[in-house]
Amino acid sequence: MLKVHFAPNSRAGRIIWLLEELKLPYEVNRMDFHPKDLKSDEHRSRHPLGRIPVLDDGDVRIYESGAIVEYVLERHKNGNLKPDVSSNNYPDYLQWFHYCEGMVMPPINTIVVQTILLPEDRRDETVLNQAKKLLSKSLEPVNEALEGKEYLIGDFSAADIMLGHACFMSYRLGGIDNEMKNLKKYVENINNRSAFQTAITMG
Repeated sequence: MLKVHFAPNSRAGRIIWLLEELKLPYEVNRMDFHPKDLKSDEHRSRHPLGRIPVLDDGDVRIYESGAIVEYVLERHKNGNLKPDVSSNNYPDYLQWFHYCEGMVMPPINTIVVQTILLPEDRRDETVLNQAKKLLSKSLEPVNEALEGKEYLIGDFSAADIMLGHACFMSYRLGGIDNEMKNLKKYVENINNRSAFQTAITMG
Protein backbone atom coordinates (compact mmCIF):
# COMPACT_ATOMS: atom_id res chain seq x y z
CA MET A 1 0.00 0.00 0.00
CA LEU A 2 1.09 3.55 -0.69
CA LYS A 3 2.35 5.41 2.37
CA VAL A 4 2.45 9.20 2.53
CA HIS A 5 4.76 10.93 5.00
CA PHE A 6 2.69 14.00 5.74
CA ALA A 7 2.50 17.19 7.76
CA PRO A 8 -0.44 19.63 7.74
CA ASN A 9 -0.39 22.90 5.81
CA SER A 10 2.28 21.69 3.41
CA ARG A 11 2.75 20.43 -0.12
CA ALA A 12 1.98 16.95 1.23
CA GLY A 13 -1.68 17.96 0.98
CA ARG A 14 -1.33 17.68 -2.80
CA ILE A 15 -0.57 13.99 -2.51
CA ILE A 16 -3.49 13.25 -0.21
CA TRP A 17 -5.73 15.22 -2.58
CA LEU A 18 -4.49 13.22 -5.59
CA LEU A 19 -4.95 9.85 -3.90
CA GLU A 20 -8.43 10.83 -2.76
CA GLU A 21 -9.40 11.95 -6.27
CA LEU A 22 -8.14 8.63 -7.66
CA LYS A 23 -9.71 6.64 -4.79
CA LEU A 24 -6.45 4.78 -4.25
CA PRO A 25 -5.86 3.14 -0.85
CA TYR A 26 -3.08 4.68 1.21
CA GLU A 27 -1.81 5.13 4.74
CA VAL A 28 -0.42 8.25 6.36
CA ASN A 29 2.53 8.82 8.63
CA ARG A 30 1.46 12.11 10.17
CA MET A 31 4.17 14.39 11.49
CA ASP A 32 4.17 17.88 12.92
CA PHE A 33 5.53 20.64 10.72
CA HIS A 34 8.34 21.12 13.19
CA PRO A 35 12.06 20.31 13.27
CA LYS A 36 11.56 17.71 16.01
CA ASP A 37 9.81 15.54 13.41
CA LEU A 38 11.07 16.76 10.05
CA LYS A 39 14.74 17.05 11.03
CA SER A 40 14.80 13.83 13.02
CA ASP A 41 17.27 11.13 12.01
CA GLU A 42 14.32 8.91 11.15
CA HIS A 43 12.84 11.34 8.65
CA ARG A 44 16.22 12.40 7.27
CA SER A 45 16.67 8.76 6.30
CA ARG A 46 13.61 9.26 4.05
CA HIS A 47 14.55 12.72 2.75
CA PRO A 48 18.10 14.04 3.19
CA LEU A 49 16.87 17.59 3.82
CA GLY A 50 14.02 16.57 6.09
CA ARG A 51 11.27 17.75 3.75
CA ILE A 52 7.82 16.51 2.91
CA PRO A 53 6.01 14.92 1.16
CA VAL A 54 7.69 11.57 0.80
CA LEU A 55 5.90 8.59 -0.74
CA ASP A 56 6.71 4.94 -0.08
CA ASP A 57 5.48 2.36 -2.58
CA GLY A 58 6.87 -1.03 -1.68
CA ASP A 59 10.59 -0.81 -2.37
CA VAL A 60 10.24 2.58 -4.04
CA ARG A 61 10.71 5.83 -2.13
CA ILE A 62 10.21 9.16 -3.90
CA TYR A 63 10.00 12.80 -2.83
CA GLU A 64 9.11 16.17 -4.43
CA SER A 65 5.35 16.64 -4.76
CA GLY A 66 5.37 17.08 -8.55
CA ALA A 67 7.46 13.96 -9.02
CA ILE A 68 5.14 12.01 -6.72
CA VAL A 69 2.06 13.16 -8.65
CA GLU A 70 3.65 12.09 -11.95
CA TYR A 71 4.75 8.78 -10.44
CA VAL A 72 1.27 7.92 -9.13
CA LEU A 73 -0.41 8.86 -12.43
CA GLU A 74 1.99 6.72 -14.45
CA ARG A 75 2.40 3.74 -12.16
CA HIS A 76 -0.97 3.44 -10.46
CA LYS A 77 -3.93 5.22 -11.98
CA ASN A 78 -4.34 8.07 -14.43
CA GLY A 79 -8.00 8.79 -13.67
CA ASN A 80 -8.11 11.10 -16.73
CA LEU A 81 -6.13 13.62 -14.68
CA LYS A 82 -3.39 13.87 -17.31
CA PRO A 83 -4.19 14.48 -20.99
CA ASP A 84 -2.58 12.34 -23.63
CA VAL A 85 0.63 13.76 -25.06
CA SER A 86 -1.10 14.14 -28.43
CA SER A 87 -3.97 16.16 -26.92
CA ASN A 88 -4.31 19.85 -27.70
CA ASN A 89 -4.51 20.43 -23.93
CA TYR A 90 -1.21 18.71 -23.17
CA PRO A 91 1.08 21.78 -23.58
CA ASP A 92 -1.13 23.88 -21.29
CA TYR A 93 -1.33 21.03 -18.80
CA LEU A 94 2.45 20.73 -18.71
CA GLN A 95 2.94 24.49 -18.44
CA TRP A 96 0.58 25.00 -15.49
CA PHE A 97 1.76 21.83 -13.75
CA HIS A 98 5.28 23.29 -13.55
CA TYR A 99 4.29 26.97 -13.24
CA CYS A 100 3.31 26.19 -9.67
CA GLU A 101 6.79 25.53 -8.33
CA GLY A 102 8.57 27.78 -10.79
CA MET A 103 6.59 30.98 -10.28
CA VAL A 104 3.98 30.83 -7.52
CA MET A 105 5.55 28.88 -4.68
CA PRO A 106 8.81 30.89 -4.33
CA PRO A 107 7.04 34.09 -3.17
CA ILE A 108 4.61 32.04 -1.07
CA ASN A 109 7.58 30.44 0.68
CA THR A 110 9.03 33.89 1.44
CA ILE A 111 5.70 35.20 2.76
CA VAL A 112 5.33 32.18 5.06
CA VAL A 113 8.88 32.63 6.35
CA GLN A 114 8.40 36.37 6.94
CA THR A 115 4.97 36.13 8.59
CA ILE A 116 4.96 32.77 10.38
CA LEU A 117 8.29 30.99 10.68
CA LEU A 118 10.64 33.82 11.67
CA PRO A 119 10.40 35.48 15.09
CA GLU A 120 9.10 39.04 14.82
CA ASP A 121 12.47 40.64 15.51
CA ARG A 122 14.00 38.89 12.47
CA ARG A 123 11.26 39.69 9.96
CA ASP A 124 11.99 42.08 7.09
CA GLU A 125 9.07 44.22 5.88
CA THR A 126 10.87 45.07 2.64
CA VAL A 127 11.41 41.41 1.77
CA LEU A 128 7.80 40.64 2.66
CA ASN A 129 6.39 43.40 0.46
CA GLN A 130 8.59 42.35 -2.46
CA ALA A 131 7.30 38.78 -2.12
CA LYS A 132 3.67 39.96 -2.03
CA LYS A 133 4.17 41.97 -5.23
CA LEU A 134 5.88 39.02 -6.92
CA LEU A 135 3.07 36.69 -5.89
CA SER A 136 0.46 39.06 -7.30
CA LYS A 137 2.34 39.30 -10.60
CA SER A 138 2.75 35.52 -10.82
CA LEU A 139 -0.98 34.99 -10.30
CA GLU A 140 -2.11 37.45 -12.98
CA PRO A 141 -1.48 35.05 -15.91
CA VAL A 142 -3.35 32.33 -14.04
CA ASN A 143 -6.32 34.61 -13.53
CA GLU A 144 -6.33 35.44 -17.25
CA ALA A 145 -6.02 31.78 -18.29
CA LEU A 146 -9.06 30.88 -16.19
CA GLU A 147 -11.39 33.19 -18.12
CA GLY A 148 -14.44 31.12 -19.04
CA LYS A 149 -13.06 27.97 -17.41
CA GLU A 150 -13.72 26.09 -14.18
CA TYR A 151 -10.23 24.59 -14.17
CA LEU A 152 -6.88 25.35 -15.79
CA ILE A 153 -7.30 23.29 -18.97
CA GLY A 154 -11.09 23.14 -18.84
CA ASP A 155 -11.56 19.77 -17.18
CA PHE A 156 -10.06 19.05 -13.78
CA SER A 157 -6.51 17.69 -14.03
CA ALA A 158 -3.36 17.07 -12.03
CA ALA A 159 -2.23 20.58 -13.02
CA ASP A 160 -5.01 21.81 -10.73
CA ILE A 161 -3.70 19.63 -7.92
CA MET A 162 -0.32 21.31 -8.24
CA LEU A 163 -1.19 24.91 -9.08
CA GLY A 164 -4.65 24.89 -7.51
CA HIS A 165 -3.17 23.96 -4.15
CA ALA A 166 -0.76 26.90 -4.46
CA CYS A 167 -3.63 29.22 -5.41
CA PHE A 168 -5.56 28.11 -2.35
CA MET A 169 -2.53 28.84 -0.18
CA SER A 170 -2.21 32.25 -1.88
CA TYR A 171 -5.83 32.98 -1.06
CA ARG A 172 -5.34 32.07 2.61
CA LEU A 173 -2.32 34.37 2.73
CA GLY A 174 -4.33 37.26 1.27
CA GLY A 175 -2.56 37.09 -2.09
CA ILE A 176 -5.69 37.04 -4.28
CA ASP A 177 -7.40 40.41 -4.42
CA ASN A 178 -11.00 41.14 -5.40
CA GLU A 179 -10.01 42.06 -8.95
CA MET A 180 -8.86 38.49 -9.60
CA LYS A 181 -12.41 37.26 -10.04
CA ASN A 182 -11.51 34.18 -12.07
CA LEU A 183 -8.99 33.06 -9.46
CA LYS A 184 -11.43 33.59 -6.62
CA LYS A 185 -14.00 31.44 -8.41
CA TYR A 186 -11.30 28.85 -9.15
CA VAL A 187 -10.36 28.60 -5.49
CA GLU A 188 -14.04 28.20 -4.66
CA ASN A 189 -14.34 25.37 -7.21
CA ILE A 190 -11.34 23.63 -5.69
CA ASN A 191 -12.59 24.11 -2.16
CA ASN A 192 -15.88 22.45 -3.09
CA ARG A 193 -14.19 19.20 -4.10
CA SER A 194 -14.60 16.56 -1.41
CA ALA A 195 -11.14 15.09 -2.08
CA PHE A 196 -9.58 18.50 -1.52
CA GLN A 197 -11.49 18.93 1.72
CA THR A 198 -10.15 15.61 2.97
CA ALA A 199 -6.61 16.73 2.20
CA ILE A 200 -6.85 20.26 3.56
CA THR A 201 -8.56 19.26 6.81
CA MET A 202 -6.25 16.35 7.59
CA GLY A 203 -4.61 17.37 10.84
